[in-house]
Amino acid sequence: MPKARFIVVIPARYASTRLPGKPLSLIGDKPMVQHVYDRALLSGADKVIVATDDKRIEQVITDFGGYACMTRADHASGSDRLAEVCEKEGLDDDDIVVNVQGDEPFISPENISQVAQNLGEHKDCVMSTLSTPITGESEVFNSNVVKVVTADNGKALYFSRAPIPWQRGSFEENKVAALEGCQRHIGIYAYRAGFLKQYVQMKPADIEKLESLEQLRVLANGYHIHVEAAQEVPGLGVDTPEDLDAANTYYRKHQL
Repeated sequence: MPKARFIVVIPARYASTRLPGKPLSLIGDKPMVQHVYDRALLSGADKVIVATDDKRIEQVITDFGGYACMTRADHASGSDRLAEVCEKEGLDDDDIVVNVQGDEPFISPENISQVAQNLGEHKDCVMSTLSTPITGESEVFNSNVVKVVTADNGKALYFSRAPIPWQRGSFEENKVAALEGCQRHIGIYAYRAGFLKQYVQMKPADIEKLESLEQLRVLANGYHIHVEAAQEVPGLGVDTPEDLDAANTYYRKHQL
């Protein structure tokens, strides 16, 4: 099958509760958003766009030769920001858009292209995403680690912050060494531009509000999300000043 053509959009907000100005935080001698942009370019995307609501970020993107799209500051979610980009850029409904988080400076280009290709190959799905096996007990019971369970055909059955699937008997007896079937969801998505426009018009679903997981709105409305095991183990994400220190240590160690 021919390789799917796709566009990468990187939402980048200046405001962050735990790390204000996060996209402009330096890792080595480059701002974090530039690391993400450079990794996205290596994925084979037709175009890479940084979606921002802050002129400081726009200026930095312009200075290093990137492309920025200014968006409204009042968006409730990253999906709303992506939908505005689709409209401003005049994307066709069938165009594939990959949402790459602006706080993933070491994201794998292979994972970006993988999620786009998966959506291109699964016409009955409106979105695609990735997962990776959970190997540690602490992740199973960590509500910040989102879990996913899929059908045999790769379609998502459910996403949760709780341990799923629940290993009856094993969990009650604190025996979780096998971690059988536990998959961590990786927060990278490919959408069709037309579905993004529909998605932002849908009301938040009850299960979405309970779990605080936007992707559950898609399942609650009867649509399909394709999930595949990631080709590469996800790199370090940055949410806190401690994460930023760890990212700089990783960057120096690997001489990136």
